[in-house]
Amino acid sequence: MKFKQLMLLCSLLPAAPAFADSAHCGTEGIWIEILGAGSGELSDGQGPPSFLVWQDNVARLIIDTGSGSSVGFDRSGADINDIEAIVLSQLHPDNSVDLPAYLSGAIAEGRTQTLTVLGPDNGSTRFIDTKTFVKRMIGNEGVFPQLAGLLPPSRNGSFRLKTTNVPAAGSRKWARYRSPNVRLLAVPVQHGEIATIAWRVEIGGRVIVFAGDFNNDKNIIGSFAAGADALVASHSIAEVSRGTLRDAFALPSELGKVAAAAEARMLILAHRTNRTRGRESLSRAAIEKSYSGSVLFANDGECWGL
Repeated sequence: MKFKQLMLLCSLLPAAPAFADSAHCGTEGIWIEILGAGSGELSDGQGPPSFLVWQDNVARLIIDTGSGSSVGFDRSGADINDIEAIVLSQLHPDNSVDLPAYLSGAIAEGRTQTLTVLGPDNGSTRFIDTKTFVKRMIGNEGVFPQLAGLLPPSRNGSFRLKTTNVPAAGSRKWARYRSPNVRLLAVPVQHGEIATIAWRVEIGGRVIVFAGDFNNDKNIIGSFAAGADALVASHSIAEVSRGTLRDAFALPSELGKVAAAAEARMLILAHRTNRTRGRESLSRAAIEKSYSGSVLFANDGECWGL
């Protein structure tokens, strides 16, 4: 084939997308990608909780780092160098265990900018806080000491990790993170005895609230999520659930009341379990007794635009 003909043929072929482009989301606006919609069960076919927030085709935030979420991140087309912060709602393995994979991957990708990790303090004496968790994970005496160079005061030529504890007890809002792109707020929620916080993400004129796991005993999320474009909550128990499960999670009917109080534009149900799979129609009916907005049942790899 002659050179001119070859060049003409190449010009007619679709251009390959840049690696950092989203594989599942749109190129403009704010999007929520579901890296993990399951609960950590080994028989539900879904990854544990993890979410990616995109702005105009740039991945800005990772919310929770459930096991295997780093694989979903790779498939998403996101670039770890674009991530401003990794935000943890709790330190349960389902929500945090892939953190070292992201840190190791960031080194491999040549990241140089400081990476912020935000997560709960201990909330009570029974639990460790996020700073301690990170140190035990990647400190010199930790599980992965080869990553200890990311912790201050080390200067190993790679990026540095900035870890911040966020209050997980009481009812006061925390609002100490703001960048040119993102504002983050947090509030403690009740999730049994596990120190847990909900996150409000304000980005590109939109509001996303990651309520995560909560039992709504404190009735906090309705006001915290006021005006949210999307409320992401756990669909972990069925409407008929009682006992200890109710100490940890809100019933579908409670989620409907919360979404209605917040006047959220859509309710995305994640952290789906084998207890709730197959009961979606019953859960939807319970939710829609109070809430008239869109109700979406999340699955791995989906991306929802706001």
